Amino acid sequence: MIRTAGPGDAAEVARLLDAFNREFDTPTPGPDVLEARLRPMLSTPDTVAFLAGEHSVGLALVTYRPNVWHDGPVALIDELYVRPDYRDHGLGTELVDAVVADAAERGCRLVEVNVDEGDGDALRFYARHRFALLQPDTGERALYLAREVR
Repeated sequence: MIRTAGPGDAAEVARLLDAFNREFDTPTPGPDVLEARLRPMLSTPDTVAFLAGEHSVGLALVTYRPNVWHDGPVALIDELYVRPDYRDHGLGTELVDAVVADAAERGCRLVEVNVDEGDGDALRFYARHRFALLQPDTGERALYLAREVR
Protein backbone atom coordinates (compact mmCIF):
# COMPACT_ATOMS: atom_id res chain seq x y z
CA MET A 1 0.00 0.00 0.00
CA ILE A 2 1.45 3.36 -1.10
CA ARG A 3 -0.05 6.69 -0.16
CA THR A 4 0.91 10.30 -0.74
CA ALA A 5 1.98 12.14 2.40
CA GLY A 6 0.64 15.57 3.24
CA PRO A 7 1.97 18.28 5.55
CA GLY A 8 0.36 16.46 8.49
CA ASP A 9 2.65 13.49 7.78
CA ALA A 10 5.85 15.56 8.09
CA ALA A 11 6.79 13.94 11.41
CA GLU A 12 6.42 10.44 9.94
CA VAL A 13 8.49 11.33 6.86
CA ALA A 14 11.11 12.98 9.10
CA ARG A 15 11.30 9.86 11.31
CA LEU A 16 12.00 7.66 8.29
CA LEU A 17 14.58 10.06 6.81
CA ASP A 18 16.37 10.25 10.16
CA ALA A 19 16.37 6.43 10.44
CA PHE A 20 17.78 6.17 6.91
CA ASN A 21 20.72 8.43 7.68
CA ARG A 22 21.38 6.76 11.03
CA GLU A 23 21.38 3.30 9.42
CA PHE A 24 24.18 4.38 7.08
CA ASP A 25 26.08 6.51 9.63
CA THR A 26 25.28 9.70 7.72
CA PRO A 27 24.85 12.97 9.62
CA THR A 28 21.26 13.99 10.31
CA PRO A 29 19.90 17.12 11.95
CA GLY A 30 17.35 14.93 13.73
CA PRO A 31 13.64 14.34 13.17
CA ASP A 32 12.49 17.62 14.74
CA VAL A 33 14.55 19.74 12.35
CA LEU A 34 13.57 17.57 9.40
CA GLU A 35 9.89 17.84 10.32
CA ALA A 36 10.11 21.64 10.47
CA ARG A 37 11.71 21.69 7.02
CA LEU A 38 9.32 19.15 5.52
CA ARG A 39 6.03 20.64 6.68
CA PRO A 40 6.15 23.67 4.33
CA MET A 41 7.78 21.64 1.54
CA LEU A 42 4.97 19.07 1.60
CA SER A 43 2.48 21.94 1.27
CA THR A 44 3.71 22.73 -2.26
CA PRO A 45 3.28 20.72 -5.46
CA ASP A 46 7.06 20.71 -5.99
CA THR A 47 7.76 18.20 -3.19
CA VAL A 48 5.99 14.86 -2.82
CA ALA A 49 6.53 12.10 -0.31
CA PHE A 50 5.12 8.63 -0.79
CA LEU A 51 4.76 6.38 2.24
CA ALA A 52 4.80 2.58 2.00
CA GLY A 53 3.05 0.12 4.23
CA GLU A 54 0.19 0.36 6.65
CA HIS A 55 2.52 1.70 9.35
CA SER A 56 4.79 3.80 7.09
CA VAL A 57 7.82 1.55 6.85
CA GLY A 58 9.23 3.11 3.68
CA LEU A 59 9.24 6.33 1.76
CA ALA A 60 10.21 8.05 -1.45
CA LEU A 61 10.83 11.80 -1.27
CA VAL A 62 10.66 13.50 -4.67
CA THR A 63 11.23 17.08 -5.79
CA TYR A 64 10.15 18.49 -9.14
CA ARG A 65 11.83 21.31 -11.01
CA PRO A 66 11.60 22.94 -14.43
CA ASN A 67 14.25 22.03 -16.96
CA VAL A 68 15.12 23.78 -20.20
CA TRP A 69 15.63 20.48 -22.08
CA HIS A 70 12.14 19.11 -21.39
CA ASP A 71 8.62 20.46 -21.87
CA GLY A 72 7.58 19.30 -18.42
CA PRO A 73 9.34 19.19 -15.08
CA VAL A 74 12.13 16.80 -14.10
CA ALA A 75 11.66 14.63 -11.01
CA LEU A 76 14.49 13.91 -8.59
CA ILE A 77 14.19 11.06 -6.12
CA ASP A 78 15.88 12.78 -3.20
CA GLU A 79 15.53 9.75 -0.92
CA LEU A 80 14.09 6.26 -1.15
CA TYR A 81 14.14 4.15 1.99
CA VAL A 82 12.55 0.98 3.30
CA ARG A 83 13.19 -0.16 6.85
CA PRO A 84 15.58 -3.15 6.89
CA ASP A 85 13.00 -5.54 8.36
CA TYR A 86 10.61 -4.79 5.46
CA ARG A 87 13.07 -5.06 2.57
CA ASP A 88 12.78 -7.72 -0.12
CA HIS A 89 8.99 -7.61 -0.05
CA GLY A 90 8.50 -5.34 -3.08
CA LEU A 91 7.92 -2.06 -1.22
CA GLY A 92 10.86 -0.36 -2.95
CA THR A 93 9.44 -1.35 -6.31
CA GLU A 94 6.01 -0.05 -5.31
CA LEU A 95 7.59 3.25 -4.29
CA VAL A 96 9.49 3.59 -7.59
CA ASP A 97 6.32 2.73 -9.50
CA ALA A 98 4.42 5.44 -7.58
CA VAL A 99 7.15 7.99 -8.34
CA VAL A 100 7.20 7.13 -12.05
CA ALA A 101 3.39 7.20 -12.29
CA ASP A 102 3.24 10.59 -10.54
CA ALA A 103 6.02 11.93 -12.78
CA ALA A 104 4.21 10.75 -15.90
CA GLU A 105 0.97 12.34 -14.71
CA ARG A 106 2.84 15.65 -14.30
CA GLY A 107 4.25 15.45 -17.81
CA CYS A 108 7.82 14.58 -16.76
CA ARG A 109 10.12 13.07 -19.31
CA LEU A 110 12.91 12.31 -16.84
CA VAL A 111 13.24 10.90 -13.32
CA GLU A 112 16.68 11.21 -11.74
CA VAL A 113 18.29 9.67 -8.67
CA ASN A 114 21.76 10.05 -7.17
CA VAL A 115 23.47 6.88 -5.96
CA ASP A 116 26.86 6.52 -4.28
CA GLU A 117 29.29 4.59 -6.49
CA GLY A 118 30.03 2.06 -3.76
CA ASP A 119 26.36 1.28 -3.09
CA GLY A 120 26.07 -1.80 -5.25
CA ASP A 121 22.68 -2.80 -3.85
CA ALA A 122 21.15 0.56 -4.78
CA LEU A 123 22.79 0.54 -8.22
CA ARG A 124 21.36 -2.93 -8.94
CA PHE A 125 17.94 -1.90 -7.58
CA TYR A 126 17.71 1.16 -9.82
CA ALA A 127 19.11 -0.73 -12.84
CA ARG A 128 16.28 -3.28 -12.40
CA HIS A 129 13.88 -0.34 -12.61
CA ARG A 130 15.42 0.94 -15.87
CA PHE A 131 17.49 3.79 -14.45
CA ALA A 132 20.61 4.15 -16.60
CA LEU A 133 24.15 4.62 -15.35
CA LEU A 134 25.20 5.51 -18.89
CA GLN A 135 24.13 8.52 -20.95
CA PRO A 136 21.95 7.08 -23.75
CA ASP A 137 23.31 9.45 -26.42
CA THR A 138 27.02 8.96 -25.73
CA GLY A 139 27.38 5.77 -23.71
CA GLU A 140 29.44 7.69 -21.15
CA ARG A 141 28.93 7.20 -17.42
CA ALA A 142 26.51 9.65 -15.86
CA LEU A 143 28.11 11.42 -12.91
CA TYR A 144 26.65 13.65 -10.21
CA LEU A 145 28.92 16.35 -8.83
CA ALA A 146 28.14 18.50 -5.81
CA ARG A 147 29.67 21.43 -4.01
CA GLU A 148 28.67 22.57 -0.55
CA VAL A 149 28.21 26.30 -0.17
CA ARG A 150 29.21 27.73 3.18
